[in-house]
Amino acid sequence: MTDTNLADAPLVVGIGGTIGGVSSTERALRIALDAARREGFRTRMFGGADMARLPLYDPKATERTEHERDFVDTVRQASALIIASPGYHGSISGVVKNALDLLEETAKDTRPYLADMPVGLIATAYGWQATGSTIAALRSIVHALRGWPTPFAAAINTQLTKFDEEGGSNDSAVLEQLSLIGRQVARFAPIAQDG
Repeated sequence: MTDTNLADAPLVVGIGGTIGGVSSTERALRIALDAARREGFRTRMFGGADMARLPLYDPKATERTEHERDFVDTVRQASALIIASPGYHGSISGVVKNALDLLEETAKDTRPYLADMPVGLIATAYGWQATGSTIAALRSIVHALRGWPTPFAAAINTQLTKFDEEGGSNDSAVLEQLSLIGRQVARFAPIAQDG
């Protein structure tokens, strides 16, 4: 989904979710993207259904699917990213990792990978243990892709925090944390572009 009323505005891309329906991870990501949009950015989200269309990354493939090309081309246009992953067995989910692996397609670009791009991070898990290790894994991956993780990352325990279909949550502190991520990527994007 892309915002059309901000056609010339810089783009923040959201990557995250799970396969099998709209998840807490996607709802959290949407809240952060909405905050970036309120700062004057266009947004585009690649949720679980979008990532499910990406085949397993094959570095030796000579052709890419339409969905792979759309994903990579959209990230190429981005001024900032927000990545949200559920914590599966102490780390990021396979579909999120697969999408990030596909960014190898940008290795020879003028701006390779996520070079100098601010990247907001969100981890959701049913309990606290996996949230910390998932954020740490995401930070490590973003560094490897030459991006700048924003200073604040949101760790959300879905045992305690519930999201609704209207974009709300039972925890106002979590809503503020997710909004802060959107504001931070919006604030740092022009700095990265000027650098």
